[in-house]
Amino acid sequence: MSQFSGWVFAAVAGLAGIALGVFVSAWMARRAAREQKRIPRQWPLHPRVVVNTEERKVWRWLSRVFFDHHVMVKMPVTRFTMPRSQENGLHWYKLLSGVYATFTICTPEGRVVGCVDVPGVKGISRGNRHLKLTLLSQCGIAYWVVQSDALPTLAEIRTEFLGELASFTSDRERDEAMIAAARLNLRTVIERQRSSRDSDQAPLGGSSEPQTSAQPSYGLDSRSTTESGSSWQQTNSFLTPLDSRCADLPPPIADRESVGTFRTSRK
Repeated sequence: MSQFSGWVFAAVAGLAGIALGVFVSAWMARRAAREQKRIPRQWPLHPRVVVNTEERKVWRWLSRVFFDHHVMVKMPVTRFTMPRSQENGLHWYKLLSGVYATFTICTPEGRVVGCVDVPGVKGISRGNRHLKLTLLSQCGIAYWVVQSDALPTLAEIRTEFLGELASFTSDRERDEAMIAAARLNLRTVIERQRSSRDSDQAPLGGSSEPQTSAQPSYGLDSRSTTESGSSWQQTNSFLTPLDSRCADLPPPIADRESVGTFRTSRK
């Protein structure tokens, strides 16, 4: 009888150990998940430039060519397109969320007129280019692939993006815009040099101890992540437009006067 009781005790102890192990494992998993969501005091990140050398050359060229427009950098297509029907909006967002052009040209009112891609070392895949060509053309947005050593002429790209009649303003307005841009760049360089010189000449002093502050929460807790489904979709401008009215789609590029099919610059 005592031997049977010993076996029962051993079995109960084993089951209790297994249950305790499962409980401890689940607790440690939840703790690790909370640690990953916590905002760190020191982020393991460094700042970096948003464009490389090749892209910077084309960026400066585009800023001169489209002096009367804004040149946006690496904006996803989901920021300036929206689904025709909300039925499969989330599907299209997941499909297109990683698609962007190197540069996006838009009017001062925020209307996109064209996108420019600068190929990297490996170039642009045929599937990626075809996706952007079909998507942007059907939305009435021009698309070009440009290299810094084979740039199109000012007339070619402005006509492609803006149309024959809207491609050029008067020579006086163009000259005034370019002079204003040059003055702004000069003023920025002078202010940057002055700020750098003042910081180098500033006396060293103050406490040698680093300043610490309370860690901000930014409203990120476990409860906010569980309620992210519907609220995230309501604040996503691709799925639910932020404005009360939708922008009318412009006519396809093929229907614009004197504008042919899409082209890419030749080496």
